[in-house]
Amino acid sequence: MQERLRNPRGDSLANPRILLTDTNRWTVVPRLAMRFDRLGAKVAVLSANPGHPVESLGERVQIFPYSGFQPLSSLRMAVETFRPDIIVPACDRSVQHLHELYVACQAESGAALAISLLIERSLGSPQSFSIVSNRHALLQIALEEGVRVPKIHRIEEVSDLDHLSAEIPLPWVLKTDGTWGGRGVRVVYSLAEAGECFRELTGRPGALELMKRMSLNRDRGWVYLDWSRPRPAAIAQAFISGRPANCAVVCREGELLAGIAVEVIQSQGPTGPATIVEVVPGDEMMRAAARIARRLRLSGFFGLDFVIEERTGETYLIEMNPRCTPPCPLPLGEGRDLVAAFWSHLKEQPVPHTLSVTGNSRIAYFPQALLSAPGAPDPILSSSFVDIPTEEPNLVQQLRNPWVGRSLLGRLVDWIRQRLVQQESTRPILFERAIEIKPTTVADLDA
Repeated sequence: MQERLRNPRGDSLANPRILLTDTNRWTVVPRLAMRFDRLGAKVAVLSANPGHPVESLGERVQIFPYSGFQPLSSLRMAVETFRPDIIVPACDRSVQHLHELYVACQAESGAALAISLLIERSLGSPQSFSIVSNRHALLQIALEEGVRVPKIHRIEEVSDLDHLSAEIPLPWVLKTDGTWGGRGVRVVYSLAEAGECFRELTGRPGALELMKRMSLNRDRGWVYLDWSRPRPAAIAQAFISGRPANCAVVCREGELLAGIAVEVIQSQGPTGPATIVEVVPGDEMMRAAARIARRLRLSGFFGLDFVIEERTGETYLIEMNPRCTPPCPLPLGEGRDLVAAFWSHLKEQPVPHTLSVTGNSRIAYFPQALLSAPGAPDPILSSSFVDIPTEEPNLVQQLRNPWVGRSLLGRLVDWIRQRLVQQESTRPILFERAIEIKPTTVADLDA
C-alpha cells in the first residue's frame, strides 16, 4: 500500500504550506499560486526578482528572492524560513538546485536531513535525480519501459559525429542537457552543420562573450551561473517529421494521479514552446507517463514532449520536463485537474469536485499566444479558449506587459537585429494536421 505523505512539522495539514520555485518569471507560477491559495494553502514563491508576475497577487503570496549568484543559499533560506510541506519547482534550473541541495544536506545532520527528506517527498526517489535532467538516460529508461523513442546517440566529441551517419541517417536533432524552451536544440542537415552546432551548444564562451552577455541581460547572476557550469552533455536524435504533442501529469511515489494530453496547433518557432494546443485523449502519451513515473518512483508535476510522425501517426517520446508545464494549472474536469488531484493527496481527502474552466478543447495560452504571434490567423485564435485570468486584472496587466529581461543596451541590439536578420527561430509555426483534430469540446474526449 502506498505510503501516505507525512507532514514534516507534525501538525495538522488544515492549511498546507506550498513553496513554488522559479528562476525564469514563467506565467505558470502565478496560475498555480492562485489555485493553491483558493484551495486554502499558504503559498510562498522563491523567484527571480524584480518583475516576476506573481508579485501582482500581493499579500496572498509570500515572496523570497532567488539569487543567481547564490542559488542554493537562497533556496535553503526560503525552506528554513517558510517551512513548507511540499516544494513545487516550476523551472528546470530550480529542479537542478533542489537536486544539488539534496546532496549537500545528505552530507550534513540535524535540520539538514529534514530538508533532504522534504525534497524527496516533493520530487520522489533520489535515484531519479540523475535521470530526469539527463536526456540520454531518460530516453534509455523510456525505451526499456516499452515507450517508442527516436534513435539516439550520446555525443562526447565532434569526432563522434563522423561515425554517427552510418547508424542514424541525417537530419539529426542535436540537444544539450540543462536547457529548456527550445534553447539548446538544433536541427542539422549535414555533418559540417552538425559539427558547428555541437561546438556552439557545448563550448563555453570566452571572457569577452561573458562580458557581452552580462551587459545585454539584466539577470546577470543567471548569466554567470550558466556560463560557469561544466560543459553540458549532448545527444543526437533521429529527426522525426511530424507535429509536436505533449502531456502534463501529477504523480505521487510513482502513481499517476491526473494528466492532460495535448497536440500542438501553434508554437513559437519550430523547436519552441507551444502557444495554442488541442486537448486530446492522448492514451499513448499517458501510458508513457505512467510507465516512467512508476519506473522512477516520481512525485509532483512533470511533462513529456512527443512528436507524432506525419507518415505513420506513431507517437515518439523526445524529452522530459521534470517540472510544471503550461497545462498544469488548468482545471479541465475529472482526471484532468492536476492541482485538485495534487491537493487531494496532500490533504489525504477525496479529490474536490471542480468544473472545467472551458468546454472548448482548443486552448490558447495567455499571454504567449498573443505576444509571440500577434499576426496569428484570426479563425484559429477566435476558435480557441484563451486562458486569461480575468478575475486577476493586475496579473493580466502584468502578463500583457512582461518584465523585459534585456538591459537598455540589449533592447537596442535586439531592435537592430530584428530589422537586419529574419528571426526564423521565433516565427510562429502552424501545424495544420492538429487543427483538424476532433472532437472540439472537452466533454467529447470522454464520450
